[in-house]
Parts: sequence; structure tokens; C-alpha cells
Amino acid sequence: MKTKILKTEQEYNEACEGIYTLINSNENVIEPDSPEGEEMELLSLLVEKYEQEHYPVAAPNPVEAIKFRMEQMNLKQADVAPLFGGKTRVSEVLHGKRPLTLKMITLLNRYLGIPLESLVYGNKEVKLEPEKREKLLKIESIKEYISGSTAAMI
Repeated sequence: MKTKILKTEQEYNEACEGIYTLINSNENVIEPDSPEGEEMELLSLLVEKYEQEHYPVAAPNPVEAIKFRMEQMNLKQADVAPLFGGKTRVSEVLHGKRPLTLKMITLLNRYLGIPLESLVYGNKEVKLEPEKREKLLKIESIKEYISGSTAAMI
């Protein structure tokens, strides 16, 4: 297979097959500096780039991120209640009846290791007024950042 930037689904599938073939064609471990290792690394980078462009993974809903982490750590609502300010509050947040506060977000990040991006992304209630948004987007560096970022949604 000729190695090049992947532009079609067929090229993507061929690259994935190439990686699979390389992994399964050798009984020995493929050394990173060997021709096979170099080819596999290059194909992996091309596949990763294609997947990022064509199959973006959205950040999880903050409540789902919290529930997932609690499940990973085998925690109950009562265990994390101090992070929310009590048993009632943790229940309200996990049932979508109360939004996360900045303090809750900070504590969840610090004590449970939940990424900040997962805790703040997707809050559709936070909006910028149209006049302020237009003023902000006139600043070239901000405009460039927003246009190139999937994380920053204004």
C-alpha cells in the first residue's frame, strides 16, 4: 500500500487492514525502528488523523461523566456527598434538577480526577449575548481559535 494522507473511507479501511496485517504477520515483537515498526507508526498516525476529522468524539454530558467515574471507583452517592454539599444536593445534580457549581466542578476534578472539560462542556444554558459575541469574534486571535476548535462552542 502506498502511504499517503487518507481522504476516503476506502483508504481508511485499507490503512486499518495494513495495521492489522502488520500486527498479525510477525510472530516476534515489531521493533519501533524497524521498517515494519515505522510503517505501522505512520499508518497509525494517518488513521488517527482521519478518525479525528471524520468521527469526532464529543465530550460527555457532565452528569454522565460523574456517574461513570463513580462507577469506576465503586462509589455511592453518599460517598461523594461532601463534594456536592450534602446528600440532597448530590441527588439533585445526578438527576439533572440542579446545575453544577464552580465549587462542585473544582472538587470533582480535584478528588475524583474528572477532567474539567468533561464537567463544563455542553452546558447549553450558558450563552453569550449576541452583541458581545459579535464584538468578541472581531478579535482575530479569538476568531481563529474558535474556528479551529471543536471544544469552544460560542
